[in-house]
Amino acid sequence: MARPRRFEEGRAVDAAMRAFWTAGYEGTSTRDLCEATGLGRSSVYNTFSSKHDLFVRALAHYMDERTGRLLDLLDGDGSPKEKLRTLLLRTADLETGDPVGCLVVNTMVEMVPRDPEVAAMVERDQRRRVEALRAAVEAGMRAGEIDAARDAAALTHYIVAIVSGMRVAASGGAGHETLVSIAETAMTAL
Repeated sequence: MARPRRFEEGRAVDAAMRAFWTAGYEGTSTRDLCEATGLGRSSVYNTFSSKHDLFVRALAHYMDERTGRLLDLLDGDGSPKEKLRTLLLRTADLETGDPVGCLVVNTMVEMVPRDPEVAAMVERDQRRRVEALRAAVEAGMRAGEIDAARDAAALTHYIVAIVSGMRVAASGGAGHETLVSIAETAMTAL
């Protein structure tokens, strides 16, 4: 009979996600993962088989959580333009208790060029985000909140670039006021 697991895998994946988010894939050692998850080295490898496997699960967890929040926001109450403003202002909020920056943005730079499995994951997640944001932009155009003569695809990619840029700026030390000013400036382009 197999020994029962003495930990909850979801908590371990969440802890590993935060470790990778903070230090990146290469910057996170097995020792770091053991400290973050509270698991011994053998438990990490018996459960997740490899650092890469644990990273893939942590990245999937991050994407499910973050993209889920985005979809909930965009499907929720409020005008389309106000939802986009909320998205940008949430991006400026540094007091969430989360590591600064974005695990997906970091992964795009660090791993996508050399890891086809991770690249495919990021591409799927980005497609979901872009489709949801484009629907919000188009809804704003139909509601007269966003100039309908503008290119919806270009505005959508602009929003994605602003959010990613804000997360990079936060990682580089930009404070809340700076990030809010970026968000408010971005709103003037809509």
